[in-house]
Amino acid sequence: MKLAILNGIDDITADQWNAVSGTGNPFLRHEFLAALERNDCVGEQHGWIPHHLAAFDDKGSLVGAVPMYLKDNSYGEFVFDGSWAEAYQRAGLSYYPKSVVAIPYTPTPGPRILVHPGACRKTVSTQLVELARSWSQHESLSSLHWLFTDETDTGLLAGQGFLLRLGCQFHWENRGYRDFDDYLSTFNARKRKKVRRERRYVQEQDIQIITVHGHEATERQLHTMYEFYRITFEKKWGYPTLTPAFFHEIAQTMGDQLVFFIAEQHRKTVAGAICFRGDDTLYGRHWGCYEDYHSLHFETCYYQGIEYCIRHGLGLFQPGAQGEHKISRGFLPTPTWSAHWIANTEFRELIARFLDHETQAMREYMTELGRRSPFREDTAA
Repeated sequence: MKLAILNGIDDITADQWNAVSGTGNPFLRHEFLAALERNDCVGEQHGWIPHHLAAFDDKGSLVGAVPMYLKDNSYGEFVFDGSWAEAYQRAGLSYYPKSVVAIPYTPTPGPRILVHPGACRKTVSTQLVELARSWSQHESLSSLHWLFTDETDTGLLAGQGFLLRLGCQFHWENRGYRDFDDYLSTFNARKRKKVRRERRYVQEQDIQIITVHGHEATERQLHTMYEFYRITFEKKWGYPTLTPAFFHEIAQTMGDQLVFFIAEQHRKTVAGAICFRGDDTLYGRHWGCYEDYHSLHFETCYYQGIEYCIRHGLGLFQPGAQGEHKISRGFLPTPTWSAHWIANTEFRELIARFLDHETQAMREYMTELGRRSPFREDTAA
């Protein structure tokens, strides 16, 4: 097996990469990662410098890959380690640069160690993990972080001595609902009434929602959806790193997996939500509006997505990071994981103790949140 570190995703062809990653998860596709790199969404100016890992067999075929980046900040990661960086600074040490295995700006759980179905997963995975760690050591980096790992990768990394960090998101599960009314029938009366009232508010404002996939979108719709993303990001989170060219490219290269929910009032677009579709999951990513409309955020970002999943037979809806308000609409607390290697022995021990306490607190937090479920006891999973 030959191991390599790539300075860009285009060092590997789309067919090679996608044969390893699959195309079921839109964020792992070559097309998505390439669009980020080609359109100035990552790179030195943003502190996301590609250093992807690749494993080749003796015939030169790609059998494994890892999307990895050199970071000089923690922006766009959604696993918050600012307190760790501050502790390093107080000790006179540098936390940055560090290496991160992640999908930039995308807090979505999924595989991070990509292995060809015909290869030995254990062998390829172990060597890629060791390459990531040895390279980080060679470059004198403070740490190596694997963000939003799935169950398989989390277990492998724990076995390799990485520290695990527990997080929480709010996900929706399709239990074979016939339609939205069938879904609401599983709610208790008070929560069911609240959702129906929110949906009615939108209708009373004469707002209609249309669903448009990326390959169906007009130039005007693509521009408007980008503007919604840009406006909301500038209001709430700072600098909008995704560019208009990025959205145009993915609309062409993976347009069937790009989903827009567009709100129109009197034939004028007033709001919209940007989602991505996988084989069995809908992923909510961004939203924006020109004005405030009663309950329109809930309708566009949550209820339309739920209806889409029911209509298309998708099993899960992951609407994005954070947001306890999602619970009353049927999105329940769901654990997420990240794995961390810390080079400095003293800090590794300190962070390990911190994570022990944080994990216990997070478990208690999720248990408490679970009690707020809107589902009737006789319908709860």
